[in-house]
Amino acid sequence: MDGGGDVPNIKKWTVFYPVYINSKKTVAEGRRISVSNACENPTCAEIADCCGHLKLPFAIEIDKAYPRDFMQRGRVRVLLKKEDGTLCNPAISSRKQLMLRVAELVPRHPGRVKKQEPSSTSTAGPSKSGKGGRKKR
Repeated sequence: MDGGGDVPNIKKWTVFYPVYINSKKTVAEGRRISVSNACENPTCAEIADCCGHLKLPFAIEIDKAYPRDFMQRGRVRVLLKKEDGTLCNPAISSRKQLMLRVAELVPRHPGRVKKQEPSSTSTAGPSKSGKGGRKKR
């Protein structure tokens, strides 16, 4: 019976689409924080992990999509306030603060840190090939 009562409850949780903190999106496309604070192409899993790190209850809704960008699937529901109105994490009292904190944490996500190391070395590679391409022209 408890499990059944839990399902409608998630509907009251804060909705968090990855678009909100995506530095590659414009405000018209749904970004909600400044580019300087946003991070590149965050995923639902990364946002969920960050919510877990911030000790916030969360639920991933994979089948949901952002209306303005319905090709990007998935959103995260986060519980900021408990039923009695107390904050789950006293440091985060609003959606805006949640977005800023998560955007701060996503680039340091363990899945990202590994990805970024090869990209820093590969940036030197294409620049050489780019010079070669210019010579051919």
